[in-house]
Parts: sequence; structure tokens; C-alpha cells
Amino acid sequence: MKLSSLIRKTALGVTLLFSGNAAMAACGNIQIAEWNWASGELMANVDKLILEKGFGCKVTMVPGATTTTFASMNEKGQPDLAGELWINAVREPLNKAFAAKTLHSVNSGPITELGEGWWIPPATQKKHPELKTVLDVLKRPDLFPDKEDPSKGAFIGCPAGWGCQLSNANLFRAFEMEKKGWKLVDPGSAAGLDGSMTKAVERGQNWFGYYWSPTSMIGKHDMVKLPFGVPFAGSENWDGCIAKAEKDCANPKPSAWTQSEVHSVVTEKFKKNGGPEVMTYLQKRVFPGSAMNAMLVYMADEQAGGEDAAMAFLSTNDQIWSKWVTPEVAEKIKAGL
Repeated sequence: MKLSSLIRKTALGVTLLFSGNAAMAACGNIQIAEWNWASGELMANVDKLILEKGFGCKVTMVPGATTTTFASMNEKGQPDLAGELWINAVREPLNKAFAAKTLHSVNSGPITELGEGWWIPPATQKKHPELKTVLDVLKRPDLFPDKEDPSKGAFIGCPAGWGCQLSNANLFRAFEMEKKGWKLVDPGSAAGLDGSMTKAVERGQNWFGYYWSPTSMIGKHDMVKLPFGVPFAGSENWDGCIAKAEKDCANPKPSAWTQSEVHSVVTEKFKKNGGPEVMTYLQKRVFPGSAMNAMLVYMADEQAGGEDAAMAFLSTNDQIWSKWVTPEVAEKIKAGL
């Protein structure tokens, strides 16, 4: 090899080394919100491992909850990253923060196939392929007999005190379900809601009710979310009526469920200091709904916390996460596991 060529290659290697170290140093110390629900806990820990092993960041996890985490980011600039921020509860002030450029959405869909709605078991749809929408199901209360009054169909709503209790009760009225032979059933608790679904699925019985995804229950039972068969009737109807107490919702209109929006949100400081490579990772980091639900089943069955689940995800799903980073960064992550 000629000396000039060797010098050029050595110089290039040194340049790359220093530029890579500079990129990692720029990431620095960051805080990530570790949410108090399973999917958010998993995502936060996946981010932690990838940012530490792949980009050289120093990550501290802080407890996360939707409204308090947003308030802290908005007022104090910490934590730096909220990976799974469900924005419906903070939409108005969050949009103001986006407009002021104090906070930024780096990913408006970090999980596919998520959202709230009305579900039936896969076996029910297989036995009754005509049940393609909620409107179809509402014609057949006889297929979902209430255990206390089999002459009526049972629709399993939300436990008292949950925000979704109001929405389900108002939609029950909007679709005139009582006139159509239905009864709105309060499952009493989260355990009661889960138990009613599990019992029906395991016994091969029909079940119709409210749930949300991503969750271990939807993943475990492979539940089918039904389109409502009617369009979303507008935010004025939803926010001004469906989501309120019955006394404040005199005339609810039939509507599809409001869209659930989840964003990965970062502070202005982290967007600047984290570096373009880290921001590109966060933009590409999308968990397929089926993969997320499978991991939530694993967490429930194995009683696994976010850190162990993140290790399991990265160890068994490199065909998913390796597309979020460059091959060089992927190799660093694999070597660090």
C-alpha cells in the first residue's frame, strides 16, 4: 500500500472516530418517562437500551403519567423524551407547546393498530361472518345473552369511575341500544372486565364490549375490533357530549370512537442536543401492533418488568428494530445486549 493512501485512510478513520464520538457525546445525559402502563414501560426501556448501547447516551428513567409528564416537560423541560404520550387528554396545551416550539412531536404513530373501541372474540366472528360492524352486532342481541336476563343482550362497558364509562354509556344511548334489546353491564373493576372477556373466550362463548389496544388481553385472545359502521360524528359531539356526564349530554349522536393519538414527544433542548441520528431513530421507531401485544402477553405471563421485556424484545425481534437504526448502530446494540 502506498504511504499516501495509508495516510488518507488513517486520517479518514480518525475523522470518523471523532465524529462518531462527538455524536455520542452530544446526546449526553437524558431523562426518559417510564410510563405506569405496560406498553409505555416496554417502549421506554427499549429506548433506554438503544440510546445507551447504540448512541452512547446516559439515560435516567423517571416515573411517567400522561398529564403530569406533559406538565413537567412543558414547564420544566424535563423529562427529555415521552415515548408514548396519549395526547387526547392534553391536546390543547400540547398544541400550544408545539406552536411555541418548546416541545416537538418526533413520531405521530409509534405503535400501529392502537386505540379504543368495541370488540368481539375471533371465534364469534368466525361463527358469524355477517358481524362485520357494530351496527351488525346491534341487530343480534340474542347472540350475546346477559347472564341475569338472557332475554337481553349484554354489552360490557367500563367500570364506574373510569373516563370511558361516560363515553360508553352515552354511545349506548346514541345507538338506542336499550330499545334494540341490549343491557349496559358494569363489570365492576378492571379485573371484572378482564375476567368477563377471558371466561367467554375460554368457554367458546360470545362476548361484546369495550376494550383498548395495545394490551395483553387483546394480544392474548386475538380480539377483533369492529368498525362502527357509522362515521365519527365530530369533535363537538364527542368532546361536548359523548365524553361528558349524561346530564351534560342530552342528545348524543351515533358515532365511531374518537381517534386515539399517540406521539413520541421531545423537548427543544433534546431535539438540539440529541443529534440528528437519535431523532431519526425516534422517527423510525414504530412497534407493529401485533408485536407489541405479543410482548404485553409475555410481560403478563412472565410477570416481567420493562427492563427484562426490553431485553427480550431486542433479543428476539431484530428484524423489526434493526430497521430503526443504521447497520453500524445495530451491531453496537447487539454487542451490548
